[in-house]
Amino acid sequence: MKRHNQVALLATLLSATAWGQEVSLYGTTMAQMWKSEVGVDKSTYTPATQYLGIDATKLGSDNLSLHLFGWGRTDLKEISAYEDGKTSSYLNYGYLQYRFNQANAEIKAGRFTINQGTGFEQVDGVSARTDLRGGFTLSAFGGKPVLFKTVDPAAKDDYAFQRDLMFGTRLGWRISKVGEIGVSYLQDGTKAAKDLTIPSPVDYTRKQMGVDLLIAPASMFQFRGRTIFDMASHPDVAPGGPSRSKIAEHDYTAIVKFGSKVTFTANVAERNFYAYFAGTNLPSLFRQDDKDKFKGFGGSLTVGATDTLQLIADFRHMNRESFGDANRVGGEVRYASTEKHYMAGLGLRSVSVSNTLQVDPTAPGRSLSHTEFRAWTMIEKKKFSFSLDGILQQYKEGNPYLNGLTSLYEVVASVGFKATENMKLSGDISRGSTPVAKDETRGLLRAEYRFGFGKKGGQ
Repeated sequence: MKRHNQVALLATLLSATAWGQEVSLYGTTMAQMWKSEVGVDKSTYTPATQYLGIDATKLGSDNLSLHLFGWGRTDLKEISAYEDGKTSSYLNYGYLQYRFNQANAEIKAGRFTINQGTGFEQVDGVSARTDLRGGFTLSAFGGKPVLFKTVDPAAKDDYAFQRDLMFGTRLGWRISKVGEIGVSYLQDGTKAAKDLTIPSPVDYTRKQMGVDLLIAPASMFQFRGRTIFDMASHPDVAPGGPSRSKIAEHDYTAIVKFGSKVTFTANVAERNFYAYFAGTNLPSLFRQDDKDKFKGFGGSLTVGATDTLQLIADFRHMNRESFGDANRVGGEVRYASTEKHYMAGLGLRSVSVSNTLQVDPTAPGRSLSHTEFRAWTMIEKKKFSFSLDGILQQYKEGNPYLNGLTSLYEVVASVGFKATENMKLSGDISRGSTPVAKDETRGLLRAEYRFGFGKKGGQ
């Protein structure tokens, strides 16, 4: 977060606590430490992170409220995030909200996250929504997209130039005892890559139209999903080659309950990354210039054998155009006792993956197929809580991508103490082995708290 954002956050906090009749502050303080061994390099990292949120209501009016949330991090020893230096901070959201007394209407102004059918976006701007007659709902937003660092630093100017404005809208229709259907539109950026002084090979702008639906005529059945269409004009994959698909995404899920003991869930999804690239500007999800395609389908069956014992079987097939197929099949056994405040689980899954692409003729492609074991347990006793979680992945020998390892594992132990209704202290310690760090130990201390006050005293 830039310095001017930090100043604005502090100024808003001071004004809110002085003006607001009801202010709630909540936060989490975390101190971490981990030792990592990468080859001959042994490093110790000790980042400290502070999360802080503020909800201030009745700001001169019962309908006006302020909402803020952000974080700051500093490294007490070696740098743990090289792109940010020893310190960094960020404002996740900070907006004023006014709720009207009629039609479930509201308006927001500031930095907020919005999901209107076509994407999950973070925007600095204004949004509004309202209910209409006949079961219709209408929402809209507009502003400047929150920009993040690109994968390629040289593309930063192109990225910021193209994505100068973001806006969208959604019209929905709720049908009593049936469900809801919605139509939405999103435009991210108004300046095309070709308008640059030196035309960019990557177009970061988006124009998308979406259709989403929810069908839930009874508690035993639910069907939900969406289809996103790419409305932008893109060049063909190659001169004279096939045109790009206008379907950016299909994603549909069905849930069927057979009584109170058996639940079946099925999902099918298809994504064209070039046309869609996740439909979001949130960081580190997808590369905008990725021209890959994804298809997947699967399902799970959950059976309540007894009041405390649950059996789960699941399957998932995935295909990446550039990497091939992957299948994941397995199951879990879960035990949960409300009276004893105890939960435990044991899982076993097998993952079969296509061989990796052959890059070096002297090193043939290898498979990342593996077997995964997981066991976990959790118990609460009055103000204390304890948990233990372990995972083990077993691979075939001789895979150069695993740095000579055949078994990857991690074990995490946690203990928590609820000091008061508004204060909880906890600590984690973990040990594991990965292809990057053959031996890694991590420790975490966490303090979570919430408090508030009113204009005339309060708590």
